[in-house]
Amino acid sequence: MAEKNTGSHENFVERMAEAPAAALDATLQKTGEVARGLPTSKTAQRTRAYWNTLGPGLTTGAADDDPSGIATYSQTGAQYGFQLLWLSAFSFPLMALVQEMCARIGIVTGRGLASNIRIHFSKKVLYFSTLLLFAANAFNIGADLGAMAKGVQLLDKGLNFSMLVIGFAILCLLLQIFLPYARYAHYLKWMAMILLAYVASAIMAHLHWSTVLHSVVTPSIHWNKDQLLLICAILGTTISPYLFFWQTSQEVEEQVLEGKTSIASRQGGDPVEIKKMRIDIWSGMFLSNIVMFFIIAACGAILFPAGITQIHTAADAAEALRPFAGNLTYFLFAIGIIGTGLLAIPVLAGSSSYAISESLKWKEGLYRKLRQAHAFYGTIILAMLVGLGLNFVGIDPIKALIYSAVANGIVAPMVLAPIVIISSNRHIMGDWVNKRPVTWLGWAVTGLMAIAGGAAIFSLF
Repeated sequence: MAEKNTGSHENFVERMAEAPAAALDATLQKTGEVARGLPTSKTAQRTRAYWNTLGPGLTTGAADDDPSGIATYSQTGAQYGFQLLWLSAFSFPLMALVQEMCARIGIVTGRGLASNIRIHFSKKVLYFSTLLLFAANAFNIGADLGAMAKGVQLLDKGLNFSMLVIGFAILCLLLQIFLPYARYAHYLKWMAMILLAYVASAIMAHLHWSTVLHSVVTPSIHWNKDQLLLICAILGTTISPYLFFWQTSQEVEEQVLEGKTSIASRQGGDPVEIKKMRIDIWSGMFLSNIVMFFIIAACGAILFPAGITQIHTAADAAEALRPFAGNLTYFLFAIGIIGTGLLAIPVLAGSSSYAISESLKWKEGLYRKLRQAHAFYGTIILAMLVGLGLNFVGIDPIKALIYSAVANGIVAPMVLAPIVIISSNRHIMGDWVNKRPVTWLGWAVTGLMAIAGGAAIFSLF
């Protein structure tokens, strides 16, 4: 009798524990049934089809607008008003062109970027590039973790900075290591929408749009050291090496998710796949650059006329905007800092691990479980720990970003050159080889980034 009562009690506890989840599950199923029963217009169907097309390109473009990038764009608007807004339009096709080449390499070869460079080029160049990439990404992770903690403190100043930094590092690691890739990719896709907070904050600033749009189509440069270095920083922020490695590897991850588990099954590419990839890439890079446009415009319209010309962090921008643009803009900026950090930090850590793991022929991929790829996930953890540690050793976040920019400046042309060569090689790419104008533009971007990298190094002296 006692055993029977005990079993009955346990069943009751189990049913109580299941009740909230069961109710949620039932609600979701019912909502899905109702949604499927509603009449759908052609516009809604096209919108849904377009959203389903988006994937790695969208998340890569969104990850480019990390808290460090936001600080750079905010400083640009605060210091020069609308003068450099044209860079948002100028960098868009260049960024999209490079990322499209990277994605195409991943789809056609069935391998990540580092694997392709290892096969076709000197390993010494690859090892040097990946070491610098790891260092640059670690500095960037550290700056972004600190920015996210400051973003939370904008909402509640009583929270402890150190605990926030540690908490965000742990959260990013848990999501990246333990979420199945399909769910993780879905999460990243929706997180990209947090960037719309910056679009909303700029719209609420009541900009003079005729003046804004005029600045977009009329390039203007002051040939002085400060502005040239800022332009180089913007180019380095938008055309970043970590995005090259992440994009290529994510295309491979998507193929694995479709059941293409061997390299042979992934190689080739087909017209539908390439078309879908191009829509995804150009959409993601457009989102990235439109957010850059709105951040520069908001700070140029509000901070520049007020004489507030020095912005060191994204949190500084939010604080400076608040007296002029109101609490809503302030809160949107703060939320954007947190959301973009949650999106960008896993991309930074992941791209380091892809590059190192592929270079050394380790098992890699977010589709693998932790026990299947210890070295791959160990590199992600190490990158996160180094970035986390930078917040506790007294390194100024601005200096961390400068060091990151210098490392990226060295790595970018060293990686861009193999990207252009591989994507222009018909033996490797087959029918999906670069068109001649794309190759020319690819070399132009490589030269431009070499100049930007040289300027970043020059800034140290």
